Amino acid sequence: MVRYYAKISGTGRGIPEKILNNFDLEKMVETSDEWIKTRTGMSERRVAADDKACSDYATIAAEHALQSAGLAARDLDMIIVGTVTADYAFPSTACIVQRNLGVKNIPAFDVSAGCPGWIYTSNIAKQYIENGINRHIMVIGADMLTKITNYKDRNTCILFGDAAGATIISRASDIDISRIIDADISADGSNWDLLVQPGGGSRMPASYKSVRERQHTVYMEGNKVFKLAVKSMFSSCEKVLKRNNLDTNSIDWVIPHQANMRIIEALGKKLKLDISKIIVNIEKYGNTSAATIPVALDESMRSGKIRHGDIVLMTSFGAGMTSGSLLVRI
Repeated sequence: MVRYYAKISGTGRGIPEKILNNFDLEKMVETSDEWIKTRTGMSERRVAADDKACSDYATIAAEHALQSAGLAARDLDMIIVGTVTADYAFPSTACIVQRNLGVKNIPAFDVSAGCPGWIYTSNIAKQYIENGINRHIMVIGADMLTKITNYKDRNTCILFGDAAGATIISRASDIDISRIIDADISADGSNWDLLVQPGGGSRMPASYKSVRERQHTVYMEGNKVFKLAVKSMFSSCEKVLKRNNLDTNSIDWVIPHQANMRIIEALGKKLKLDISKIIVNIEKYGNTSAATIPVALDESMRSGKIRHGDIVLMTSFGAGMTSGSLLVRI
């Protein structure tokens, strides 16, 4: 059988213009710039315009990724969006992005995997490329968490921002050194209730009571999530490294989910990784869920920080408790 390999051929991001900084939050809840920076590493985050939704920024990211890859939308075989803040319960945000890009008659669907949404969708795309069915798949991680943030809860409202990051997963040629080396995805549903948006689904449909009680916003048990986050990301990273006879000395860069600077530092210590190898942009964007890794990847590649041939390990965790890693040679 012919063996195919997948690679990342293009990247892009869609970032809202509006900035919400720590001093703005000081006026909204009982907090301070110093308190937020010390506990999260965040200084500001982006907020989607009132008249914009997930698909709008996902489309911008997708267009930039197409330009980066030198492809046209008609070259795409599939569109997958990882998100928990879709425009609507249905149809999928991917179908709206498909319309926006002016293509049809290809699969388009969303994946709800929390913050590792882009890792999950990239892994799905990898399978379709490697089995020879497709050549180019648009993979997007996009979330508008400020739309479901409770700005009365100072423990969570300081964390979240909005963004979209896109990558194109393509078939690698025989002479191409770029490829997705390995991927891992997992979940521990026994802890689903630690990070949840209680209202809006079939368990708790919208009602006056649910809206009044702010059940349509994010609820999180931060301390418990912290411990599980470090444990699950370390386990996932260790799995893909061991499977490929590699260690952290073999890695050029690690891009972790940008949830909290303390989590990033704790993961770095467990991996025995020099902090200079860890890519961080949390101070600018906060936690943008499924968008954090593809946005950081796009920024780092366009700035020249990550170069062709570099080996990059990306890892994330989120609601579910989902987790996953992607090991890539750029």
